[in-house]
Amino acid sequence: MEIRQIKSGNLATLSLSGRFDFNVHRKFKEAYMALLNDAAVQTIEINLAGVDYLDSSALGMLLMLRERVMPANKQISLSNPNKMVMQVLDIANFHKLFTIA
Repeated sequence: MEIRQIKSGNLATLSLSGRFDFNVHRKFKEAYMALLNDAAVQTIEINLAGVDYLDSSALGMLLMLRERVMPANKQISLSNPNKMVMQVLDIANFHKLFTIA
């Protein structure tokens, strides 16, 4: 999986592409930890447009990110999931936990 980071004002976007699974756990955590430690970043958007596969470990990674974002007083959102990814998010009831656009 490839992770690209874009910052614009107080918004940081992590654009993911490829397979979002346990093999990218360390890479994903390193990418978002840098943003959690950046005081200028108030909102973290996870752009899922390029994700062609995600599994339960990816859902777990998103939940861990959510748990770390809340005490840092930052916001998180998921964006641009394709139909297959959106089905997985729906089954997991992620619409109750995240803003999904």
